[in-house]
Amino acid sequence: QVHLVESGGGLVQAGGSLRLSCAASGRPFSRYAMGWFRQNPGKEREFVAAIAWSAVNTYYADSVKGRFTISRDNAKNTVWLQMNSLKPEDTAVYYCAAGTYGWAVSNYNYWGQGTQVTVSS
Repeated sequence: QVHLVESGGGLVQAGGSLRLSCAASGRPFSRYAMGWFRQNPGKEREFVAAIAWSAVNTYYADSVKGRFTISRDNAKNTVWLQMNSLKPEDTAVYYCAAGTYGWAVSNYNYWGQGTQVTVSS
């Protein structure tokens, strides 16, 4: 199985930037697609971005397209989410996940603990 540990969440002003990191353990990490999701209390978990195991293909939710970038380094077993031009509506708990390439929660088998991102006005 894959164990995921997230870091990088915090408080940032609107228009600012933040980079989330997700460190993975387990083999073979490079063969898992990785995704980022976000969730607020009482709301459904929302897809943010995904990256294929080869890193050739990426996929973004319309709400973050052009502002967020997902990347990975298989040699470091790490996935990042670079978030630029942050908006208050980006505020959420962000989760990284490992599984098969796609946009649905059901695509992913392993989840991190979540990290809080708060964007102030």
